[in-house]
Amino acid sequence: MLLNCGQPLPLLRHTDVPPRVIENFILTGYRFPNYSLRDCLWSAFRPTNETGNFWTHFLPVFVFFYYFAEVFGWDGARHADDSFFYPLWNYFIGVFCLLMASSLAHLLNSMSIVVREVCFFVDYGTISAYTVGSSLAYYYYIHPRAGLLETQGQNGSQLVQDIIGSIKPSYAMPDFSVFFDSLYIPSACVVAIVCVLSCCNTRQKWRQYRYIIRTFVFLLPFFISSTPIFYRLLTKSPYSDKSSSFVASNTMAVFFYRHCFWLLLSAVFNISKLPERLAPGRFDIWGHSHQWFHCFTSLSILDELHMIKAEIRAILLCPTLLLPPASPPRLPGPTIASTYGVMLLLQTTIVSIIVWFSWRANRIYGPQRDQLAKDHMKKHTKCH
Repeated sequence: MLLNCGQPLPLLRHTDVPPRVIENFILTGYRFPNYSLRDCLWSAFRPTNETGNFWTHFLPVFVFFYYFAEVFGWDGARHADDSFFYPLWNYFIGVFCLLMASSLAHLLNSMSIVVREVCFFVDYGTISAYTVGSSLAYYYYIHPRAGLLETQGQNGSQLVQDIIGSIKPSYAMPDFSVFFDSLYIPSACVVAIVCVLSCCNTRQKWRQYRYIIRTFVFLLPFFISSTPIFYRLLTKSPYSDKSSSFVASNTMAVFFYRHCFWLLLSAVFNISKLPERLAPGRFDIWGHSHQWFHCFTSLSILDELHMIKAEIRAILLCPTLLLPPASPPRLPGPTIASTYGVMLLLQTTIVSIIVWFSWRANRIYGPQRDQLAKDHMKKHTKCH
């Protein structure tokens, strides 16, 4: 227990904990890897080498929710449970699970060596789920045809034709049409699964290069998920340059560049292990690289949310371009199956992967966990 005879258990040096627990260049502030659940929760308010890791992803949950909820108070916004917002809710679920899983993984990982492995398997799984949640939001709000009615033919109203008369054709090449319509979401899901498998493997193999592998593995889903944004940046806006939608959508580029900048910084800190590499032991509690990694990823997610909100506002400012329930749009509107169904199928697959790796971890580290538990009980059964 954290309170042993009225005194908190001392934080340990890297020489006093199992090698599995040691982080590069972090010399002190380690918790003993047999804390109870209660002890772990209390440790959030005690300066350890994991305290900053917890708070730098737990507090952003509330910041993200504040800016997320703004969308439903906009003029012209549909009700929160309208199908138009299904992709946005899936994005919210992905971000919420990512931030909560990450913060709890850092808070609870000292319960045992096996629990530590499971915590970070779940962490990797939620990162992959988040990338697919982002892809769903990109697909329905930033897709080259997002929110636009079929413009060909003579059945459209003159008002619609006037609004979209200056729109550039949605695709520059037929191959892009095939990718966006049929391959984009499946590709995002497949890449997400590959990422989970690769990152979970780095906890049992390739440990010397684990930070480099994990960082570069998640670059792939970034490039796949961001293809609608790349296309939008390289082509003409789908909105008339005289419309308020154009003004709203035009801010997307700034938010995307900032999103990329924060991601780049997070990757640099995650791989370089700065600043603790320059002064081992000095940044054990506050200011080490993983805390900066968390801060920059949170900022990247916040700018990504602003980018998505800019596109939603652009669509809402042009009601005639909204996906109508009565007429067949060029891009089918979001449904429960195409949003929640996709995420449910993905999460089921990810959970299966996590269960498999957790079973393997229990076989590998279970005996070590049991021995540490015995030693821990012998050491702390009496008051001194």
